[in-house]
Amino acid sequence: MRDTIRPRTFVLGAVAYLLVTFPLAYLWHLVAFRGVYDRLGIFNREQPIVALGFLAILLQGFLLSYAYPIFRRPGNALTEGLRFGLLAGLFLWSSQVVAAAAKHQVASLTLWFGVETVYFAIQFALVGLALGLVFGPRESPPRASS
Repeated sequence: MRDTIRPRTFVLGAVAYLLVTFPLAYLWHLVAFRGVYDRLGIFNREQPIVALGFLAILLQGFLLSYAYPIFRRPGNALTEGLRFGLLAGLFLWSSQVVAAAAKHQVASLTLWFGVETVYFAIQFALVGLALGLVFGPRESPPRASS
């Protein structure tokens, strides 16, 4: 059984992703750990294009808000949100952290994997909880009578 996605909930899910991710990403990458990333040599644009980062996060928000109702199961909304968030986070971590390490000269792979793994764990735990709150619990399908 597939959930019907209400347009309002779909947009609220994307906005929740944006409200969690954009401030966290900005503060983490461009403020708190900017020196770490400079030492790693991984993000080397002197003036990051924040608008492109915002656009990427907005697109991710809409995609995850669309996918969440497809993958969630009946049960506690926060537990399901967290499960989905960590699964989505693992997927994005593999494409943004592991693949980046394969393609770019990173000064310390240990530091790179450490700092980005913590970032993704925080981001997607919060995102999952936010999506769980926005979408609420999924109803169990009615049982067939014998």
